Order: sequence, then C-alpha cells, then structure tokens
Amino acid sequence: MSILENKIPEGPLAEKWSKHKAAIKVVSPANKRKLEIIVVGTGLGGASAAASLAELGYKVKAFCYQDSPRRAHSIAAQGGINAAKNYQNDNDSVFRLFYDTIKGGDYRAREANVYRLAEVSPNIIDQCVAQGVPFGREYGGLLDNRSFGGVLVSRTFYARGQTGQQLLIGAYQALNRQISKGAVEMYNRHEMLDLVKIDGKARGIIARDLVSGEIKRFGAHAVVVATGGYGNVFFLSTNAMGSNGSAAWQCYKRGAFMSNPCFVQIHPTCIPVHGDQQSKLTLMSESLRNDGRVWVPKKKEDAIKLQKGELHPNDIADEDRDFYLERRYPSYGNLVPRDVASRAAKERCDAGFGVNAEGKAVFLDFKYAIERLGKSVIEARYGNLFQMYEKITDVDPYKAPMMIYPAIHYSMGGTWVDYNLMTTVPGLYSIGEANFSDHGANRLGASALMQGLADGYFVLPYTIGDYLADEIMTPKADTNAPEFAAVEKDVKDRIEKLYNIKGSKPVDYFHKKLGQVMWDYVGMARNAEGLKKAIEMIKEIREEFWKDVRIPGELDNLNPELEKAGRVADFFDIGELMARDALDRNESCGGHFREESATEEGEAKRNDEEFTYVSCWEYKGEGVEPDMHKEDLVFENVKLTQRSYK
Repeated sequence: MSILENKIPEGPLAEKWSKHKAAIKVVSPANKRKLEIIVVGTGLGGASAAASLAELGYKVKAFCYQDSPRRAHSIAAQGGINAAKNYQNDNDSVFRLFYDTIKGGDYRAREANVYRLAEVSPNIIDQCVAQGVPFGREYGGLLDNRSFGGVLVSRTFYARGQTGQQLLIGAYQALNRQISKGAVEMYNRHEMLDLVKIDGKARGIIARDLVSGEIKRFGAHAVVVATGGYGNVFFLSTNAMGSNGSAAWQCYKRGAFMSNPCFVQIHPTCIPVHGDQQSKLTLMSESLRNDGRVWVPKKKEDAIKLQKGELHPNDIADEDRDFYLERRYPSYGNLVPRDVASRAAKERCDAGFGVNAEGKAVFLDFKYAIERLGKSVIEARYGNLFQMYEKITDVDPYKAPMMIYPAIHYSMGGTWVDYNLMTTVPGLYSIGEANFSDHGANRLGASALMQGLADGYFVLPYTIGDYLADEIMTPKADTNAPEFAAVEKDVKDRIEKLYNIKGSKPVDYFHKKLGQVMWDYVGMARNAEGLKKAIEMIKEIREEFWKDVRIPGELDNLNPELEKAGRVADFFDIGELMARDALDRNESCGGHFREESATEEGEAKRNDEEFTYVSCWEYKGEGVEPDMHKEDLVFENVKLTQRSYK
C-alpha cells in the first residue's frame, strides 16, 4: 500500500460515500464483541465515536485528561452547528454546503471528504434532536437557523449561545448509557503519552494516571485519537488551558504523518488581550456578527481619543463610523469568513484606527439591531453571551459596543487521514479537529461541531469495520509484550529527564516566550524572513527549556506542572514544524497569509500551479529535518477561482 493512498472511491461525487459503504467490509455483531477499541478524547468527536462503537457491540476504552468527559473543550463552542436542512427555504442544499466549505477553505480540502461531511450533516441534527438537544425553534415549530460567515443562506442550528455545551451533553448521555451497560470502560484523568505499535499496527497506548502519577499500559485492536487541536502552541488562544497537541504529536513520532500544520484559524470575534498576565483568551461567538455591525472611527483623531479614554463610542456619529467590512465586502458584509474578517481588523488597527488603549480592538455594535428588533429579541438570541462579556469587561453590550480583536482559535491542520479516517499507521484513526481532512486552509464558522459529530456518529462506525474485519482472529493485545515495555520505558525516561532538570524557571515562562514568537512570526501574517527567524528562535528557547525548566512537586504523584511541561516540550516541536510548513507554502490561502503573495487590495493570493496539494510531513528522528510528501488535490466538481466576498 502506498503511504499516501487516500482511498477516495471512484464515481460521481454524490455517489462516492454510498458506494464506498456498500463496498467496504462489515464485522458481524458476534465478532464485534471480540474486538477492542481505544478512543482518546471525549469531546464531540470522541464521545460520539465511543458511544456509537459501543452501541454497535465493540468493547471500548475511552480516555480523557479531564475529571469528566463533560469537561471536554467542545463545551465552549457557542454559536451553532451547520447542516443542509433548508428549513428556511432559502435554497440551501448538500451541494451548496459542500461548495461553501470548499470555497471557505480556499480550495485546499479534498472534495470527497467535504461532500461526505455535507451529505451526513442533516443526520446529525436528527440524532441530536432525538437525544434532547434543545435547539432554538421558530414560530411554526421547526428548528431555527442563523447565518454564519462565508455563506449566503441560514443553515446554522443553535441552542442560544451554548450550542457546544448542549451538543456535548447529548453525546455525554449517549456515552454514559454505554458506560452503565459495561460496553465502555471510562478512564478519567488519564493522559495518553505514547502510541504502541506491534508488527506495524496500532495496538495500544501508554497513559499516565494524572491523580496517582502511575504509568499504565492499555491494549486494543485499534486506536482512535480525538484530542482536538494544537492552538495553544501560541500560549494565548481561545482554547482551554489544558488543550494540547501531544497525543497527535506522539502518533506523528510513531509514524503518523502530520498534514498542513501551518493552517490555523484566527477567530475575529475575541475579547482583546488585557495586560501581560493573561493566560487565555475568551471567544465571543461568531453568531454575534448576524446582528452586530463591525466598525472603527473614520477619523484617526477620534481613534486616538478612544485609546486615551477621552471619547465614548456612542458619541461618534454614524457618518463618522467606518463600517469597513460592509464597505470592503458589500456582498457578505459583516459575515465574511473568519480569515477575511480577521485580516481586515488587523489592517485597520495597524493603520492606527484601533479603539482600545493598546490600539488592538474594533467595535462590534448592537445599537442598530436593538433599534430594529428590540432589546428582548437580542436578549433571547445572545443573552448569555452579553452577560459573559459584561462580567469580563464591565461593559454592558446593550448600552455600548463590544470590543473585539482576532485570536488563535482552531487547527485546520492535523494528522493525515485517508477517506476512512485512518492515518499512515494501520489501525490508528484520527477524527475531529485532530485530523486535517475537511476544512482546507480556513474553517467556516459552525463547521467544527459538524465535523466532530459527523466523524463520530456517521463515518468512523462504518469505516473502522473495514480494517477490523481482518483483525477478528487477532487475539487481545498483550500488554506484557516487549513492544509495550519498550514504549513505557521511553515514556518514563522522558518524564524523568524533564523532572530532573531542576532549573530555575517555571514552565509558563518558556510557553509564553514560544507563544510570542509564534504570534509575531507565524501568526496572522507571515513572510520568509520571519519564518526562518522563528525556526531559529524556537530552537533556542527549546534548548533553554531543556536546560533550565523547574518542575516542582513529586514525580510519581499528582503534578500539574509535570503534565504542562510535557505538553510544552511538544509545543516547541509542533511550532517548529508549523513554521517549516508555512515557509514551504509560498502562497497565501485562507488563514495562511504570506505577505509575499497578496493581491493589490491586500487579499490572499493563491498559487494553484504549485501548491494545490496537502503537505504531509514524516518524522525522521530527533533533531533531524522531517520529510515532506504531497497529496495532490484534484478538483472535478468545483472550479478553482480566487476567492471573492465583495
């Protein structure tokens, strides 16, 4: 088998998934009971996968580093989940959702995977309604919809401003049902630290019990990684503090290729940084852009007065306000895709029109929506979001505009997977944000929840059977095998090496230094000189880290600083690979903006002649430059054009 055999089925786009399901192997119910699957992560992807696989009859071991599966970061998603239901009768369709996603990702995603995502999206809504997810409803009783950036229809289903929480509760209930039946063994407060392969196939993991500090071995016939993205490599991001890329990174070091690591998403609607002691950023839902208008002052003197606190935004007349998204992109206005909105905000702030003390914020104003619809309607749609904003900033969004600024949010890159969601390691699967497959160079809003649940509920339960059908006669993984012992030794040696450095500086000192380098040189705008500088700076900080990090507490006990140190050590390596990937891709596309490749209007300019491919990085060893392979992207159903939202 070619190491990059993507297994995309032949035939018309609309028939690929149904034909593929008819052609792949199936495991009988009696044989499913003989097979064990490890699922790492209990967000929407992991929880839905574990529940679905257990319901089918497989024996499942599920792992999360949180104290409960319900604490997974999917809970933080606010605005909604996309699906091609066409409830609004506004001409939505599976093909339109497919096309919007391909275009939104700037033509750097696989057609077949994206079409399948759109095709199964209506099933997700039906499943979640059946689980009791309290989606918003309109007057006639149908589920209501919002618009999100990059589309001209309303297809985003929502539960006020806490959609992720409600969807995760639904998946958590399904998972708990299987736990109570004994079909899922749940391991809370366990962190995967390495992957175990036997005869080239994924056969288990090494995990650390985060309460006792014990290192444990777990075996299975297949391993599924659903551990989210690597956005916290930037230190400041919208991700939960514990979110990390370590599980996927250890899989990379065991032979799973990493794809498009430079593709990370900047979210335009984040509460700006306040001070230099902040440890994470708070996201305000993109759904707010449905009714909020984005603006900065037209006059620089007004901006300067706002920065000094000498002027209130409500005192600036409408004719002196620059609604720059509506001005630059009249077709989409405030609902342009996230990468476009983010760069536009940065451009205005860099030009001196920022509105907070640091000059790094723009306004998101609901005055006009309140005048048009009434405060009660806005409160019903966004009440909890407004409350959260006021608690954090002490500003009432009903009376004054919100301040927002772009922030690191989502990882489009991740582990390479084929059409079956299997990595280059046989038996190792990657789903949700942990893989690279469905979003290309930029993710449309409300599509993360869609992908996680599509993979877990409606893709993996079919495709994993194709592999496991050949593993029925394979006995249970023997955790006493020498392969397990060898990987466990690697894990223990690495932890002891970290712990015994006994340096003078805490882990966060190095993480912040790394994050600053990443934001400055691998952030919203990148250039060759800066990326080369970033690679060298990351190497220097990593070298200092391994000489001078201080980890207090005990080695074999509860020790959050030890956990953090292991994750930050991986962030150095992830950050370096991101910079290498960004340096290699000398074009601008989606969230990857190379200053050398821009249109006259300052928009991203793709180079389809040279870069219509997925970058696939192969680990070659510690301190050795990785090899880059290419999976060519073939577009048979959409025409490659420069994106325009004007």
